[in-house]
Amino acid sequence: MPEFYPSIGEAVGAAMQHNIRLAHGSETSGSDKPLQVRRLPHPSSDPYSVPGMIARLTETAEPNEVAGIIEEINGALVGALPQLTELVAAAADWTRVRLTFDDPNHNPAFETWTRLAAAHGMLLDVQEQLEVAEDGIAACPAELTAPRHHEMVNVLQTRELLSDVLGAGPVAPAPTTADGTAETNRQRAARTSSPKAAAQRTTSPVGSTDAAPSTPPPRAPRTR
Repeated sequence: MPEFYPSIGEAVGAAMQHNIRLAHGSETSGSDKPLQVRRLPHPSSDPYSVPGMIARLTETAEPNEVAGIIEEINGALVGALPQLTELVAAAADWTRVRLTFDDPNHNPAFETWTRLAAAHGMLLDVQEQLEVAEDGIAACPAELTAPRHHEMVNVLQTRELLSDVLGAGPVAPAPTTADGTAETNRQRAARTSSPKAAAQRTTSPVGSTDAAPSTPPPRAPRTR
């Protein structure tokens, strides 16, 4: 069964473990399970997953689409952020029932609970901030501003998604123009040297406007 790497750290760790096994022989560690091949699903396979929504949230996305993505992330029932908040709360509650206050000078469990409780409070604050930002996103203009304004604020994306760094296999053709443009923009920074990404950029809908000058008009009168 194919598996998935949830983070780039696990992918790098698995690759290092695989190289160690190859160097020392896979038969030496008989108790270990054999290393299984894992594939990376492309973000377009699930547009409502977090990687899929990140792929859709590009510079050319419409304001209402971006606001919808933020609403999807921050949804009370199935949103990824509320689920993460509940996960941290469950971890804090798990630590809570293991607290002891017999030694006032040494209480690592309480320190751990304090960090988890602080993280839980921060996640609740993030939810409130996103609720306010959602209305502001919908009010943003759809057109891009002059590049001189962009340099005033730093870029926050880290480009550490596995689909960006390691590639996710062949890219499925996007059904709509927006999906094709989003995928091209999302993969540009991480896979500039990939021939697949280059081919995708040349076949993007933006290239349709550049295709007109490829047939010079002066050649038409020469054919008789």
